[in-house]
Amino acid sequence: MVDKQTVRDGYDVAAEAYVRERSFDEPEQQLFERFLDSLVADPLVLDAGCGAGMPILERLVDRFDEHSTIGLDFSSRQLALAKERFGATPLVAGDMAQLPIAESTLDAVVAFYSLIHLPESQHQQALAEFSRVLRPGGRLLVSEGTDQWEGRNDDWLAAGAEMEWHIAGATATREHLRTTGFHIERELEVSDVLVDGESWVFFEALNR
Repeated sequence: MVDKQTVRDGYDVAAEAYVRERSFDEPEQQLFERFLDSLVADPLVLDAGCGAGMPILERLVDRFDEHSTIGLDFSSRQLALAKERFGATPLVAGDMAQLPIAESTLDAVVAFYSLIHLPESQHQQALAEFSRVLRPGGRLLVSEGTDQWEGRNDDWLAAGAEMEWHIAGATATREHLRTTGFHIERELEVSDVLVDGESWVFFEALNR
């Protein structure tokens, strides 16, 4: 089972290494831009698990403005790096499974490669939180691994960081989304940018 403190500490330790390694390949960019095109004018968007802000928070600020985006993460080091680059953007220390955000206040939530660091029992809880903070008709873009998997790395990114994952898989995530009130509009599978041979499913969903 994923231990959140291990994940938090791991992202603190590997913060700079993750920024260096994280890329944004063309399929990701295309689906992300298409998602942004579907949003209402002047949206308020949450980047859930924003890390240091690269590349998602950066694209949101460029597309809209620094006051239209909220970045949330539970790694203090990642948030410190984000603040250096996006100082005018609201940045919040918090847990996706217990969002410190009022009900029905957001137009969109984006969660790239972040749900997978929660314990299995909290994946559906986090999606329920996304639904709670989204307005009716609000939109969600969330990624999940294609197959169920749980694992640990004691030297993640060769940075001396421990890291843990629980990937619920696409089948379970579809059910979680429907249970928490989302209507799935589109799914797209893309190759992993860090691990050859692995792939991810991105779900675009509408909050009912």
